[in-house]
Amino acid sequence: MPPRFDKVTPPDGEIIAYGPDGLHTPARPIIPFLRGDGIGPEIWNATSRVVDAAVVRAYGGRRRIAWFEIFAGLSAAALYGPDDVMPNDAYEAIRWCKVAIKGPLATPVSGGIRSCNVAFRQTLDLYANVRPVRYLPGLPSPLKQPEKVDLVIFRENTEDVYAGVEWAANSPEAQELIALINRKWRANAPLAADCAIGVKPMTRRACQRLVRRAIAFALHQRRPSVTLVHKGNIMKFTEGGFVKWGYELAREEFADAVMTKKEVDEKYFGKTPPGRVVIKDRIADAMFQDLILHPDEHSVIAATNLNGDYLSDAAAALVGGLGFAAGANLGDGLALFEAVHGAAPDIACQNVANPSSLMLTAIEMLRHIGWSEAADLIFNALKTVVGRNWVTADVACFLPNTVPLSCTEFTAAVNEEIDKEL
Repeated sequence: MPPRFDKVTPPDGEIIAYGPDGLHTPARPIIPFLRGDGIGPEIWNATSRVVDAAVVRAYGGRRRIAWFEIFAGLSAAALYGPDDVMPNDAYEAIRWCKVAIKGPLATPVSGGIRSCNVAFRQTLDLYANVRPVRYLPGLPSPLKQPEKVDLVIFRENTEDVYAGVEWAANSPEAQELIALINRKWRANAPLAADCAIGVKPMTRRACQRLVRRAIAFALHQRRPSVTLVHKGNIMKFTEGGFVKWGYELAREEFADAVMTKKEVDEKYFGKTPPGRVVIKDRIADAMFQDLILHPDEHSVIAATNLNGDYLSDAAAALVGGLGFAAGANLGDGLALFEAVHGAAPDIACQNVANPSSLMLTAIEMLRHIGWSEAADLIFNALKTVVGRNWVTADVACFLPNTVPLSCTEFTAAVNEEIDKEL
């Protein structure tokens, strides 16, 4: 039985289920979606058209997604009231349906509401933010060999400074905490009384479940390495704990499948034995250099929350920008797929937005539910269209003699390629 919803009604269809042998997807799964704010409705309309076309083309009418619209952010405020931007309906729909997809949600800087994206991740315990980064021929890149970029970033999603444990400068809470810290631990180098202050919580459990997921993915996908990215040289017990706990997890749970970089160098002269995954680590600032100079040395990256946020956006810039970056928030039995970029309200309703990030995200969702044939149709179509330099304005401005397509023109081109396939 579905939960009791306040202001939304689910369509006819069946629920995706998780069993002992994995995920079970019916022929007509109910999948919640959020259009998002700003350009969200435009890129959602484009993406849903492409996904529906690919599903029809791949399965000839035997399968179909029953889309279930839910609301969060500004659209929720309009429906549920200004004080309810994260209605319970949205959480309950995702818990019930197991898989959902969303466009970008606006998050104000400094004041205003806290991030709806972070609220979803923390409330639903979607602890792994997964971002595949790969190059599509034809996209602009600052690299000489952008085709070497093919990696997947696993970013811890629930802790670190994103936990939101912070207080404004001169607030009673901040002053009370500062006084305690100065009295007990920093008498010789006291914090200023007018500091804004925040707490960076990180636990062994959260760090290890993220690393576990990254290693399991690398093994399943036959990827050669997992790199733990951290700033443990400065933050000894939080960032340092992440890398320490990550290595511990690898030794305890993947001893027969994982080797450290040192072990490979010493025992096998730098040549990884077949079927093994190398686990290594990089200081966060050095990792940014590696992304530019040696991107092919990293296949799967596991990172703390803030470092993973920075790294995934920087990696996307190497292969066309955030307009071509897919994202997924994964938990144990729940998955919320999302466009990586922001809501871009300055270009909303102008038909110039790039829908590729949400389309690539939908590809990851389709693969997640086992509909790889439809996913491949969309990916191949996107690759063909982009390869012809048929791109939207955010990309065309970096390509000489390229006339940008509108959002609807780009979508039509992708759909036309889908119709040609199979």
